[in-house]
Amino acid sequence: MADFKLTYATMFNPPETLHKGFDKAVAKLKANLGKEYGMIIDNKDVFADNKYEDRSPVNTDWVLAVMQKGDASHANMAIAAARRAFPAWSRTPWKKRVQLVRKAAANIEKRIFELGAAMALEVGKNRMESLGDVQETADLMYWSARMMEENEGFIKPMGKDPLIGFDSTNISVLKPYGVWLVVSPFNFPFALTGGPTGAALVAGNTVVIKPATDTAWIVRLYAECLRDAGFPDGVVNFVTGPGSTLGQALVENPEVDGATFTGSFDVGMKMYRDFANRNYVRPIVLELGGKNPAIVSRNANLEDAATGIVRSAFGLQGQKCSAASRVLVEEPVYDELCAKLKAKTEALVIGDPTERVTYLGPVINQSSYNDFKNFTEEIHGAGGNFLTGGHVKTGGMFDKGYFCEPTFVTDLPFEHRLWQYEMFLPITTVGKVSNLDEAMKIANSVNYGLTAGFYGSPKETEWFFDNIEAGVTYANRPQGATTGAWPGFQPFGGWKGSGATGKNGGGYYYVQLYMHEQIQTRVKPATVKKKTAKKPAKKAVKKKSR
Repeated sequence: MADFKLTYATMFNPPETLHKGFDKAVAKLKANLGKEYGMIIDNKDVFADNKYEDRSPVNTDWVLAVMQKGDASHANMAIAAARRAFPAWSRTPWKKRVQLVRKAAANIEKRIFELGAAMALEVGKNRMESLGDVQETADLMYWSARMMEENEGFIKPMGKDPLIGFDSTNISVLKPYGVWLVVSPFNFPFALTGGPTGAALVAGNTVVIKPATDTAWIVRLYAECLRDAGFPDGVVNFVTGPGSTLGQALVENPEVDGATFTGSFDVGMKMYRDFANRNYVRPIVLELGGKNPAIVSRNANLEDAATGIVRSAFGLQGQKCSAASRVLVEEPVYDELCAKLKAKTEALVIGDPTERVTYLGPVINQSSYNDFKNFTEEIHGAGGNFLTGGHVKTGGMFDKGYFCEPTFVTDLPFEHRLWQYEMFLPITTVGKVSNLDEAMKIANSVNYGLTAGFYGSPKETEWFFDNIEAGVTYANRPQGATTGAWPGFQPFGGWKGSGATGKNGGGYYYVQLYMHEQIQTRVKPATVKKKTAKKPAKKAVKKKSR
């Protein structure tokens, strides 16, 4: 695979060796399911009195792992371990920190098939999406290491004060905050744990990781990649348990110096407000979802538009914060585009995500499955029509998991709340507009501003980039209308309610979020060079001639 670089843009045509490696890993993993895994605190396995079974959404009879139901005492234990480790870790030379982060990323790459197989079983991602999540994590960690290296540890000389009689030098140094909390979501449990964790670690922070309950197993496997890289005790800690107890205890602990949260807008805003109830402001990095538009001009290549929209609407069953959840189409091409969307969607295979032919696996859990049924019922009652889908799948294997049909909705009035609300399911609304200005007004009329896509002429494309309110934007992209960001290529982050910092992960300005600046001014008397007095030249003595 030396000539193949796996990204979300290239995953649609992988080499055969990738499939063979994945199939082998699935068979091996299925033969060893159901093990118990501890939390990792101070580099030791820690077990709680209460446990829970982590079951697969593909088949709820499959117990993937037995995980710990940690509580407030475990939260406090992990933070205390991270606090003890911080002084030594923060003073570890940045080149050594970079070396360890790179070693952990290399561990991820070595285990990509095992990790990808576990991802498919636990999250329900198809095989290429699963492998992509794993490889993206390694690339995110490599990127943060590269940023530290290119910026030489973020130690920068500043101007010298123009003081007479003094030598005054100034240096800007970015230093770590301390204990950093990473709370990651179920949909990208590797990348959205590993990206923040890698940045926090190279910056010199110690870390406490808390994954989503539904995807604790795969994040435990990520924590093992870090542990096996040789980080000192207490630098990386991993805890599992309910958000309402363990999670809240983490957020409320005054020893947490900074946090990264990826998840829903409501939960993120609560965390933001809770974080404000401190004796002083702490940094918090938030990525809170999206309601991402794809705008299609009458001048668009409709084949590329349909391909890109379907991929972005239904990749990972629409459970991406970057999913194309709104499609706005100029009237002259509306019917033709709808026909293409219908044909392409009906060709998608729904089933076991470890199978090669499968595009859509299950949604993550019973709650999401019920949400799908409730939303489709609401849409039907509001006069919306289903261009595709609209039902859950039943019969055979589908009765064992949480499978929903990929659903395009037409004729739903723009005033309906679901044009604004992030459903996080394989449901996308399609609307007809009279012109691009109307489309842009609707596109920007939400609280979110994460990703956006456009299909049209070169001149229209420039207009789109100038007017859209989103952090990651794509034009004329069949690989994905609104999805497919990759570190070093398309840094990922949002505007407005989608992001708190205005800086995108996997980009030039992200790792700095995990450090604060200190200016070091050193003043000493100016050195005055003493002038050495010149000795008078000796007069030449004339010799008398004989």
